[in-house]
Amino acid sequence: MARPKVWLPRRLSAATLERARASYDLVEEPVDKPATAARIIEMSALVDAMIPCHSEQFTAEVAAVLDPRLKIIANHSVGVDHCDLAALRARGITVTNTPDVLSDATAEIAMLLMLGAARRAVEGDRIVRSGAWDSWSPAFMVGKQVSGARLGIVGMGRVGRSLAEKARGFGMEIHYHNRAELAADQAKGAVYHASLDQMLGLVDFLSLHCPITPQTRNLIDARRFALLPKDAVIVNTARGGLIDEAALLAAIGSGHIAAAGLDCFAQEPGGNRALAGEERIMMLPHIGSATRKTRDAMGYRALDNLDAYFSGKQPRDLVN
Repeated sequence: MARPKVWLPRRLSAATLERARASYDLVEEPVDKPATAARIIEMSALVDAMIPCHSEQFTAEVAAVLDPRLKIIANHSVGVDHCDLAALRARGITVTNTPDVLSDATAEIAMLLMLGAARRAVEGDRIVRSGAWDSWSPAFMVGKQVSGARLGIVGMGRVGRSLAEKARGFGMEIHYHNRAELAADQAKGAVYHASLDQMLGLVDFLSLHCPITPQTRNLIDARRFALLPKDAVIVNTARGGLIDEAALLAAIGSGHIAAAGLDCFAQEPGGNRALAGEERIMMLPHIGSATRKTRDAMGYRALDNLDAYFSGKQPRDLVN
């Protein structure tokens, strides 16, 4: 029996490739860049499965013309907002993701951004690198202290809970807004707020960990920035579309928001050039899961889902 043919539009970890080659006939792209809609459609006639990342867009228009040969899209990501699930379901295409394995790595980046933004890391790095550091005084490079501050988390899933655990090490007081209140053993003393607006007025730091949906797009807009206390810091390691970037720039420019830390942007790749000149915004190129351990685990999880599907079992991480 012929082995299933699997397309890898992006370059996966060496360990993932070694395992995949042992079980599947792989079609690997020579250049590691986001696949176009035309390429996705073309490859659907040549393979039984795909392992895309969030950079590959499976819109309703793409789904409508995918070849019937394609049976499963085993995403190398937790988020599936790049997939029109209803359209893919209508075509009978199975969709999976890779939850659980990237929570700690992403929470680490959120903590890095929180500390870096609060303590003016971008500005400080520039001053030292440029040779402009020529003095010191008690008023020099004063930032915002994280230890003992109040942290608001939007979306208390795996990543949100991992961040909360790390923040407790800094003595932070944890507040959260979620679709539902957590059980006591998961909340671990964090204060639940059914109303996001009510929570915003109480926190010094805000970190976003919810999915992007029509309801959460531009969740933090000009009105909600105004609800945050003066000198608050906002961090986003989830999806760029959760924040109205023009409103963020205005809130920082006015001095109401002290700083921000962003690992994701409304436009990716590339980010938002309008934010680049603001040193109070620390920016990273969507690398929340970028550790060797996590990338191997994500690749293995995607392969676990393929292995289950092609052995006639339901994939563990079925989303469609």
